[in-house]
This record gives sequence, C-alpha cells and structure tokens, in this order.
Amino acid sequence: MKLIRRLALLILLGAMTTACSGCYIFGDALATTATFCRFWVITPPIPVSAYWQQQIEDTYWEEERYSKVPILDPVEGENAPLFCLDPPSSDEIMRALPDSAAGGLAFVAETFRNNVRIVVELIVDRVDECRFYPLAGPARLHHCHYKCTVYYDKTIRSTWPIPFTHDEEATEVIYIDHDHLIRCSGPDAP
Repeated sequence: MKLIRRLALLILLGAMTTACSGCYIFGDALATTATFCRFWVITPPIPVSAYWQQQIEDTYWEEERYSKVPILDPVEGENAPLFCLDPPSSDEIMRALPDSAAGGLAFVAETFRNNVRIVVELIVDRVDECRFYPLAGPARLHHCHYKCTVYYDKTIRSTWPIPFTHDEEATEVIYIDHDHLIRCSGPDAP
C-alpha cells in the first residue's frame, strides 16, 4: 500500500511540474504534427525511429562515396605513368567489414572493437586496353585492388544474468577494388 501511495504521489508531482513549467510537451508535439500534416497534405504523421534514419543516411553515404565508378580524363603522353592514387580510407574499410559488432542489447550482450590497426597493401595495379563502354564511350579500365588487414581487440561484454567480459585479438582481411575508367585520348575534333 505504501508503494502505491508513493508511486501515485510521484506521478502527481511529475504531472504538476510538467504542467506548471511552461513546457507543454504533449500539446506542442500535437500542434507541430498538425502543422506538418497541413503542410504535407498527402503524408500522414509517421514516426521514424533513429535506427531507421541512421540506416537511410548510411545507405546514401556509401552510395555517394563508394558505389560510383569515376571516369577520369585522359593522361597526356604516350608513356605517362599510370598508378593507383586512391587507397581505401579507414571509413571505407570499417564499413566493408562484416558487422559482428552490431546487434545485441545494451548492457546484456555487447561487442566492441578496440585498438583498431589497419594495414593496406596494393595487390593489383594494371590498365586494360582502350575499348568502348556504354554510357562512357571509349575508355581504359584501370584496375586497383587492395588487400586490407584489420587488427583489433574484440571485447564481448555482458552484465546480465551473469556479468562477464571476454577479450581476444582478432584479425580480418577484406579486399577492396577501386577500379575506374580513364577516357582514351583521340584525335582532336574539328
């Protein structure tokens, strides 16, 4: 009975302080929703969780940064040096790793990657002969293949039902291709 009285008193105090503070949380939220519904006439108010919003932003980030093949201008000179200039960034490598650290419940089963060290090695650097590519025209394909070795300390931690922490050194190897097209230089057009 004492617990119920305390809980009721706590709820009453919370309601009084929220209502008297000048902060109308629920009323303003409903007013904002109604305003947006009038502005976007055909869209009903659909709440989007922060998880899905982050997934959408990550998809656009990867598409903008890493999913497009650039078409470079021709390199002047018959024996001009062609070599790979754009090794994969740390962000690209970490996004390409299998996501074993994702998932789990906070404080119940969590996985962390600590002390990450990345070694990038160029394994293929060659240029194909000039040929015609649809939507790009005559171009040469420049192959740049990298072997990325990621060393890290993997920590698995749980606090319930039995608290434990497990640390181990882990290594993962991924291969990243940075192929791009280089336009073939031809005779100048009149």
